[in-house]
Amino acid sequence: MLKNVEINVVTSNEHKFTELSTIAEKFGIKLKWIKLPKFEIQSDSLEEIVRVSTIYAYNMIKEPLIMEDSGLFIEALNNFPGPYTNYVRRTLGLEGILKLMEGVENRRAYFMTSLCYVDEKTVKVFNGKVYGKISHLIRGEKGFGFDPIFIPEGEERTFAEMETEEKNKYSHRARAFTEFAKFFLTYIS
Repeated sequence: MLKNVEINVVTSNEHKFTELSTIAEKFGIKLKWIKLPKFEIQSDSLEEIVRVSTIYAYNMIKEPLIMEDSGLFIEALNNFPGPYTNYVRRTLGLEGILKLMEGVENRRAYFMTSLCYVDEKTVKVFNGKVYGKISHLIRGEKGFGFDPIFIPEGEERTFAEMETEEKNKYSHRARAFTEFAKFFLTYIS
């Protein structure tokens, strides 16, 4: 495995950058944080959103980079909020999602991350999913987004009740980044 490899990551979310950096360290990859406003199209596809956003950012900085977009998909709500997760978190919040889930027995959900790599020769998207369920209560102080109401399969705790290292054992973001790292370390060697 190559060591001290660096790649740009474009995000305005410090929590995402920190989480990705922790994952990247395991592969000997150092992330360089590029804070740019995210250009985001409206689409029902995380892959399409992140592909267009990453190409746009690449055209601004002209350096290889990665970006990611994640969504929470709740089965009983026809996979809502999906790619609109950030907007729903800001407007309805955790309480709003729990209100929508009142009296609903089917609490199955999944988080999905689409991570895109772009350089002068290639555009490639990597996906990661983690299945679980929506809790009945907001639980935990750690994490961000919908972490306080998502319980991954095989756990009783929400993502927000876990330390970053624990969360990364299950994390959709960790799974997508792992697929990227396998590609990237071979691609640059």
